[in-house]
Amino acid sequence: MTSDHPDAPPARPAQVRPARRAAHPSGHRAGLAVRALVGLALVAAPAWVAATAGGVVVHQHASLGVLLVSSAVAGVCVLLRVVALARRPPRPGRRGARRVVVGLGAGLGYLVLAVLAVAAAWLRPFGATDAALAALRPDATVDVQEHAGWYAFVPRGTSPTTGLVYSPGARVDVRATAAVLRPLAERGYLVVALKEPLGIALTSPQQSAGAIAAFPDVARWAVGGHSLGGVAAASFAATHDDVDGLLLHASYPLGDMSGADLVVASVSGSRDGLTTPADVDASRAHLPAGTTFTQVDGAVHASFADYGPQPGDGEPGVPRAQAQTAIVRASLDLLVAVDRG
Repeated sequence: MTSDHPDAPPARPAQVRPARRAAHPSGHRAGLAVRALVGLALVAAPAWVAATAGGVVVHQHASLGVLLVSSAVAGVCVLLRVVALARRPPRPGRRGARRVVVGLGAGLGYLVLAVLAVAAAWLRPFGATDAALAALRPDATVDVQEHAGWYAFVPRGTSPTTGLVYSPGARVDVRATAAVLRPLAERGYLVVALKEPLGIALTSPQQSAGAIAAFPDVARWAVGGHSLGGVAAASFAATHDDVDGLLLHASYPLGDMSGADLVVASVSGSRDGLTTPADVDASRAHLPAGTTFTQVDGAVHASFADYGPQPGDGEPGVPRAQAQTAIVRASLDLLVAVDRG
């Protein structure tokens, strides 16, 4: 209301109260919760691996440690970002195509981070048992050397002319192979057990070449491996003329290598629940006609190394030591044949 009186004071403008800070809308809170869960998973996965298998990780390929550290650092960054976003009001949402593109990009990024967290946990290695660790001790017969990319079992008092490069099974502690591989070195053969990147042989299918090059005095080589490690070894042997033999422990090749000029031995377990007897029988057509097949009665997938039971495996019918005696014998026969040319 205004006054027509000449001495009336001018009307005051209506006071406008400052708007209160808007509460975070439900969509914004939900987004923060998802980010927080991803961040916690990224930190929790490597923390769990370090707490339960930290002593194992330090003896594997360095890539596994890098992955775990990367996961933890990414998790801390995500959580700090969540805290920062929670302390400030939500910005006006973008509209149209730009909003869709930004939303899809952020969603994809957090999906990748979630996969990283799952991978960090899943790649936790099956640790070597005391029996395997005991076989790593050097003595007057065998020197055991740890390198960045492998363990080497080197016979003492002789200069080996035949060697074996061996790839462990997926996610198996490289040291778990010691009780099976050391007896081969005790018979005068150089044996190299690879530290596979992330514990998966197929991440570096040419890794055997580096081990072979590191021992130039060895004239004849066989490659081999357990389970997925054998798959990688078969692929390597099929494409390298400097390889003379292939040793498959509970494994088989992915492709046809029946025409390969190789001495091949396939050693398997009758109760293996992962590489079943049927799988091994099916591989016969893909291996050279002269391949020697040995089925160890009562052996399972985990009989070929010392890392404890494995999910999905069968129930062993014989003691581990008895099964490994047969496995070592068949493996030695392969190396003897390679040594004879």
